[in-house]
Amino acid sequence: MTATTRDDTPVAIEGGGVELRMRDVGGDMTVAFARLPQGTDMAPVLTGMPDGLCPCPHWGYLFKGRLKMRTASGDEIYEAGEAFYWAPGHAPEALEDCEYIDFSPTKEFHEVIDYVKAQMG
Repeated sequence: MTATTRDDTPVAIEGGGVELRMRDVGGDMTVAFARLPQGTDMAPVLTGMPDGLCPCPHWGYLFKGRLKMRTASGDEIYEAGEAFYWAPGHAPEALEDCEYIDFSPTKEFHEVIDYVKAQMG
């Protein structure tokens, strides 16, 4: 069994107020602690992925803020206090400063994060 806290989880992406910390927690799952400042739109760094959207599923909880998730079937809004499932095929935009935790399949999530980091230069 593996446990971690936000502060004990290594930073994977940082810049412009965006912070993503992630750690593999076993069972082929990765936990991520994310902070997105208001106005952060992840769509540009997902360009080139299938349909320009994240192909990895995520399960989690939004602690703070409001987030718009673009999907092929339309936009969905998530608010602080909500547990969520984001199916493959999404791109987040922070409508307010956001903080959330999510759990994702390790292989797929690492592929997306490696791609995003390459796009960010």
